[in-house]
Amino acid sequence: MIRALLSKACRIAPVAFFATGVFVAAPSLAETAKKGPSVTAGDAKTDEREPAGEVKPAALDEQPEVKKEEKKPIDGPSTGLSVLDRMGADLPALPAEKPFAGKVDDAYGAFQRGRYLTAMELALPRAQLGDPAAQTLVAEILDRGLGVKRDRKQALFWYEQAANGGDPTGMFKYAILLMERSASPEDRKKADELMKKSADLGNASAQFNYAQVLVADSPGDKGLHDALPYYEKSAEQGIADAQYAVAQIYVNLKDLPEEKTKRAREWLLRAARAGFDTAQLDLGMWLVNGTAGDRDYDTGFKWLKRAADGGNVVAQSKLAQLYIHAIGTRPDPVEAGKWFVLARRAGLNDPSLEDFYLGLTDQQQKAAITAANKYRSGS
Repeated sequence: MIRALLSKACRIAPVAFFATGVFVAAPSLAETAKKGPSVTAGDAKTDEREPAGEVKPAALDEQPEVKKEEKKPIDGPSTGLSVLDRMGADLPALPAEKPFAGKVDDAYGAFQRGRYLTAMELALPRAQLGDPAAQTLVAEILDRGLGVKRDRKQALFWYEQAANGGDPTGMFKYAILLMERSASPEDRKKADELMKKSADLGNASAQFNYAQVLVADSPGDKGLHDALPYYEKSAEQGIADAQYAVAQIYVNLKDLPEEKTKRAREWLLRAARAGFDTAQLDLGMWLVNGTAGDRDYDTGFKWLKRAADGGNVVAQSKLAQLYIHAIGTRPDPVEAGKWFVLARRAGLNDPSLEDFYLGLTDQQQKAAITAANKYRSGS
């Protein structure tokens, strides 16, 4: 599922700790042949195979050659075993699954296994006969160049056929391509209409993007109120960007029912657990500041550490402050200096952190730079 970000709309501003500080936009297709353009195999070779020395203290920007990044251990609240698992009790048996009585889609099955040419061979005849789902599949293969030569013009043709045939995914993808390739008011209007129709038919990505359209078209509280139902529907289907947006709206709009505002932190937690680093950053700050709930310094520290380990530069800067002020952790000037150095190298310079760093001893500065170098190299 593609999570598209539409241009000229803005992400909702996060609630800040200490003080911190979404969208796309293509020409209409002249192709009108009933069976569509011909499809030719490209150069792709995946068609029928399964997918398979000392550093001076003041030199903050000096760093050794960085080795290949290795995955950092992730800290954060446990999402592991349930209470029954921890007690060793047997869980009740799951009910027997009902046999699948629906029609098996061999074309999509081949696509999911990475057999893209087989998927094309199976889907194209159906697409030519007017099957909207098959038309979307053909368009996806052409749009991404999977096993065939990439052809955006042909992809646009088949997405349009799928959209006209009522396929929600086809509508969404066709709307996205129109926005990307055309700036005409007519195409923008058509794209917005298709996005809304796809959203109303339940497409989670379309729901999020149409909410973004509403926010962009009506800045302020009105746009947020209009967009909220679409954000909520998308969030319920697991779109992390939408979960983040719902959390921010719940905590920032003042006239919402209490049952909604009480769930703001819950939605932010869902987005954070999905790996959305901005949500991890904000969740850490919310927990430290007591936003939308009680303060929890230890857990807030862990979420900021998780976001910092994932490369979020703002989180790295905030983590340095937690080490300085012993919030959720023990005071550690060298560790604080390390995270300041990492954030500074990435382009974020906090004057207060720089003052702190310059106040360290030469030995502490050297140790902080060494720690930053080791972290970057994965050693």
